[in-house]
Amino acid sequence: MKVSFIGLGIMGSRMAANLLKKNKTLTVFNRSADPIQELVKQGAVAADSYRDAVKDAEVVFTMLPLPEVVETVAFSKVGFVPEMKKNAVWVDCSTVNPSFSWKSFLRAKKRGIRFMDAPVSGTKPNAENADLTFIVGAAKNDLETVKPLLEYMGEKIMHVGEPGKGTAFKMLVNSLLAQSMLALSENILLGEQLGFPRDFLLDTLPKMSVTAPFTQAKAEMIRKDDFEVQFPLEWMHKDLHLAALTAYEQGQPLPLANLAKELYAAAKQDGLGRKDFSAIYQFMKN
Repeated sequence: MKVSFIGLGIMGSRMAANLLKKNKTLTVFNRSADPIQELVKQGAVAADSYRDAVKDAEVVFTMLPLPEVVETVAFSKVGFVPEMKKNAVWVDCSTVNPSFSWKSFLRAKKRGIRFMDAPVSGTKPNAENADLTFIVGAAKNDLETVKPLLEYMGEKIMHVGEPGKGTAFKMLVNSLLAQSMLALSENILLGEQLGFPRDFLLDTLPKMSVTAPFTQAKAEMIRKDDFEVQFPLEWMHKDLHLAALTAYEQGQPLPLANLAKELYAAAKQDGLGRKDFSAIYQFMKN
């Protein structure tokens, strides 16, 4: 199967590398050249442009940071969609808002292209170790076409409904993720004020049954004061912004997520945007 991958950032470069381990006909393209060259060393074919990347591809993966970027890369004058083969599958793994995914589905459908949204749950280590969770919005037969490829990059596939439902569910996941990190940070700081040693709090709070399991790894980052990026704080702020936009479209109040969005925005303004989102602890501490 001829496969293309566009968008080789923290996640995409590692996902593409795992595809290469199983599929030797991978064509790649990225705005910056360094990730392309690294994958070429592993056997990938370098394209000259977005359009060149998708020629003859049966499946095209995109992993891009913002809806606006997906719009440019896919649908602008230099976009790849017009160059895709009829009946090829476009798998957008980007975290975007569900209304954008639905519109992408409709626009792709007009050109005879099958579209599915498949954002991932996981961070850099999960992408590297091929144990991501794919949250998929797609027609069942389209999912079956690309399922073997998803299994090369992840350990779990959740089919949650039609196109747009994957990004919708991912929005819920990331909203919980952002708020859980805030809750842990807030309670560690309060616990210290109450006289508990920080190490004791980091050892116990993340392991309580009321606490999200992912916080155990984040507690170690706090302990070491090392917030090397696994999932950038600035992208968490972006995801909360998209959640707020979606809630507005649905007429649904979102008070806690909107409060979280403003705290992450302030942390980003404070220079923490390119650190891991667990650096929200550092912001709240200061």
